[in-house]
Amino acid sequence: MSKHASPAPKHRGTPKHAHLAEAPRKAARNVMLLSSVAVAVTGVSVTAGVLGQQTTSEASTDVEALAPAGVETPLVTIEREAVVSRSDRRPSGETVKAATLVEAAPEAVTEERKLSDSDPQDIARALLTEFGFSSDQFDCLDSLWTRESGWRWNADNPTSSAYGIPQALPGSKMSSAGADWATNPVTQIRWGLGYIQDRYGSPCGAWGHSEAVGWY
Repeated sequence: MSKHASPAPKHRGTPKHAHLAEAPRKAARNVMLLSSVAVAVTGVSVTAGVLGQQTTSEASTDVEALAPAGVETPLVTIEREAVVSRSDRRPSGETVKAATLVEAAPEAVTEERKLSDSDPQDIARALLTEFGFSSDQFDCLDSLWTRESGWRWNADNPTSSAYGIPQALPGSKMSSAGADWATNPVTQIRWGLGYIQDRYGSPCGAWGHSEAVGWY
């Protein structure tokens, strides 16, 4: 019995439209490649962005750290200058005191002039308390100086060179109470009361001595 010969295998030919089936695979590989590139680029961009942000942040921090100093320093300077300006215009304690003394000085001079223009006996009454004497000492003082000078500020004793209301001997002794001792009854009376206080303790003590020996 004759056997039919087995058909010889045939090589598979290239499928029809095989190039069409290969295209999607190439496209997929291209997409994956492009995606990888994109991811890499994105990573680089992100990294660059992070670095950029850090640099920017550090720069911003530096700027913020410097900015307050740059802004506040002028303000502090201005405030200090204002205080100095304010302190320049404001008079110090010594200036105020000096101004007060200057303002008070004319008043003191005015009072002194008013007192010197008064009757010498009224001046003596006003000055008794300045030396710690009570008003009841005035009668003794009045008797004493009425005898000595008649209360005349220019009374001059040519024999003894005694001068003024208290008859200071010599008259220049009264310069210790003031340079105007020769013409100002206030200066003469102040000197006379001081002399009585030191020598006799009181006008009545001086009057008692004068009554006893004729002088004081």
